[in-house]
Amino acid sequence: MMRPLRLEKKETSVLVGIMILVIIIMVLANPGTFLTYTNMKGMAYQLPELGILTLAMMVVMISGGINLSIIATANMAGIVAAIILKSQPGSPSVAFLLALGACLGVSSAIGLLNGVLVAFVEMPPILATLGTMTLFNGISIVITKGYVISGFSPAVLYIGNGMLLGIPFPLLIFLLAAIVMSIFLRKTRTGFSLFMIGSNAMATKFSGINNMAVLIRTYLVSGIYSGIAALVMISRFNSAKSGYGDSYLLITILAAVLGGVKSEGGFGNVSGVVIALITLQVLSSGFNLLRVSSFLTTAIWGFIMIAVMVTNFLIENRKTRGAT
Repeated sequence: MMRPLRLEKKETSVLVGIMILVIIIMVLANPGTFLTYTNMKGMAYQLPELGILTLAMMVVMISGGINLSIIATANMAGIVAAIILKSQPGSPSVAFLLALGACLGVSSAIGLLNGVLVAFVEMPPILATLGTMTLFNGISIVITKGYVISGFSPAVLYIGNGMLLGIPFPLLIFLLAAIVMSIFLRKTRTGFSLFMIGSNAMATKFSGINNMAVLIRTYLVSGIYSGIAALVMISRFNSAKSGYGDSYLLITILAAVLGGVKSEGGFGNVSGVVIALITLQVLSSGFNLLRVSSFLTTAIWGFIMIAVMVTNFLIENRKTRGAT
């Protein structure tokens, strides 16, 4: 058990080094503007929703699968919550509790649907979640008719825009979500089984573990995290709409892979993903200050993902040759 632990620490150290290098480059590229309070505060408010969605993607990728419906799930849950918030303007506290329950209920239901399709129906995860993504994107558009639902109470807006003890409240939500995810993966039977399934699903099944139950729980957790991200999103934007955060899907996969989660499953840790998220947020903020086109930034994300995947493939190929 010690060898994988040392390897994980080594990979995390490399990620920290990359993060520090990126920060130094962006500070030098944006002298006098990058290390300002306004920019740091902006990054602290932008990171949480992407971070929580990345955790929702990460937990599924560890199992060897993928969840393309996290954004659609978040938007669907956010729209339902927004409708409830707007339907009871006279009792904001009751409306908030109902919206919170409905948001997490809807996201959990979509997560369970994904889990059933993957584990019970045995659909390939990429096809199952592509189907649910398309389904709920369509339902969201039908419900909203393409319009924005906006105008929430100050209590709701505090979730995505407030501060607690000088720290952005959504950042605290993300840190709590990351800690809970780390405990789930490292300290629970389901989390341990999840790594085993990602490493070798057949061997895990013959060891007495109920793969179907583990996968359903995994997609359920992914759905719940998407619902939490939905609450942060609608409160930060003060609105809900189909199509919000579509660009996040690529970045969540990129952050997970960059953070050490292998595309074939079985490996990954929350600390690596958090470091990767910070690195990508620093890059995004730096590009924004340099007035780099958002389209070019998206192309850069794609290039980085290809580079990371190719690098991982070459490293694994070298290890395989060395072992033989």
